[in-house]
Amino acid sequence: MGDPCRNTMKWQMISLGPLQTNGFILKNDGQAIMIDPGGDADRVNTLLDSESLTLKEIWLTHAHFDHIGAVQDLRERWKCPVYLHDAEREWLTNPSLNGSGLFMGIEKTAAEPADVLIKEEGSFGSGDFRCELFHTPGHSPGSVSFYFPEANVIFSGDVLFRGGVGRTDLPGGDHETLLRVIEEKFLSLPDGTTVANGHGPITTIGEEKKTNPFINGFGW
Repeated sequence: MGDPCRNTMKWQMISLGPLQTNGFILKNDGQAIMIDPGGDADRVNTLLDSESLTLKEIWLTHAHFDHIGAVQDLRERWKCPVYLHDAEREWLTNPSLNGSGLFMGIEKTAAEPADVLIKEEGSFGSGDFRCELFHTPGHSPGSVSFYFPEANVIFSGDVLFRGGVGRTDLPGGDHETLLRVIEEKFLSLPDGTTVANGHGPITTIGEEKKTNPFINGFGW
């Protein structure tokens, strides 16, 4: 049980909730991490049970309503902590901040705030699930991305999409910040790095350098 980012870690994408947000289940040796459970807790639990996986932690790239819909049900079932950046510490319990009141007309919240607030970049996680955590604001102030170098994947939330970037017209969004983050923290990754993002198909850094109209002016 040595290398924290070794190739034995597997991951699976599952589309969840009202906006079919991409959630990701990281798996290794009977344990799992859930990134962005956007809804449909029963589906997540069925998948975990079918593979005899124990949910160890929930990691949130950010706390917009479409990424948090199943947080409360999963944390209660598995008694696992929820991780979220400190800049969004109030968003899980506040529908005005997480957008559910604005977009759904229905308050979508978790009963309690996050258990662990992320305050620094750098090495993150534990055991078989260690990675590099980047603070990647622009879409939202507390957006973070989880980069696993040996698995050759970055779980990016709503920062970078195939052919697009995250919207910045929501509270706390900033377009210039988003583009700077993409240039400094994403485009410096190897071209073959998979971008496992929050909506739509996955892509790679190299593909976005070639074809993404928002970033191909950076000169890569």
